[in-house]
Amino acid sequence: MLPVIDTHQHLWDLDRFHLSWLQRAPTLRRSFLPDDYRAAIAPAAQSGAAPGAAAGAAIVQSVFVEADVDAPEWLAEAEHVLALAASGEGAPIAGIVAAIRPEGGDFRPHLDRLAALGPVIKGVRRVLHTEPEGLGETPRFTENVRALADYGFSFDLCLRPSELGTALHLANACPNVAFILDHCGNPLIAAGPKSPETEAWRRRIQQIAQLGNVCCKISGIVNQAAPGHAAAENLRPYVEHCIACFGWNRVLFGSDWPVCTTAASLADWLAVLRAIVAGEDAENQRQLFSATAARVYRLPPLAAHPS
Repeated sequence: MLPVIDTHQHLWDLDRFHLSWLQRAPTLRRSFLPDDYRAAIAPAAQSGAAPGAAAGAAIVQSVFVEADVDAPEWLAEAEHVLALAASGEGAPIAGIVAAIRPEGGDFRPHLDRLAALGPVIKGVRRVLHTEPEGLGETPRFTENVRALADYGFSFDLCLRPSELGTALHLANACPNVAFILDHCGNPLIAAGPKSPETEAWRRRIQQIAQLGNVCCKISGIVNQAAPGHAAAENLRPYVEHCIACFGWNRVLFGSDWPVCTTAASLADWLAVLRAIVAGEDAENQRQLFSATAARVYRLPPLAAHPS
């Protein structure tokens, strides 16, 4: 079984940080700590095999992605997770995507503070799907994102499907910045594969994929499916469209744990994605599950692992 890098792991400790958005997500309104993640990725938890069969490979590295903590806790979150990673308590965190606010006037000083934390900080993210549409296309936001190239930081794009034009705008305006489109651009899977919303999403994904500085994270889509419909046959059209547009060397797996647990366990989502790509050759699967992640987020080499 190929090793897996999870490029979209969250943690939050409600005794330390405030996450106002959890008021709208009651099933997630508790702390999710390193021990919880370890349990979710343990080999015994990996599904997709018949009872008694060999367990699937555990996730061997992860990238922590900021959890949209309240201001002014952004830097403290990055410092806390960095300490977890360094101590081994946050295993297997190999990289951090920290919170940032490119619309703010103190952007460069905040980048300087993040850069001072060291090379485990790989990139930054600003959640846009909870903000007024168009924020990511304002002049200050665009100019500040362009500055990420000076620090070697990537930018994770977290957008409503109606905002995918913002991804096009930023990737065009900031050609020296590496962008990662989270959650396949959040297609409205519950609307159905033939819906006008899905057709619009398909066109935008094709346009975005033409820009070589954007990769696509195959994550988060289980949460967009109608309840009880997070199965391979329902998610396959969206996964296959992203792979067809971006190619195997620009797609990367993410669990979106623990948010994924509102629809499926991490193990079940991983099993669904493995089923979708089961007919592909080993090299293509390696790109999806580890190689692209290692390259895009500049992660340390994986230890040798049996195939």
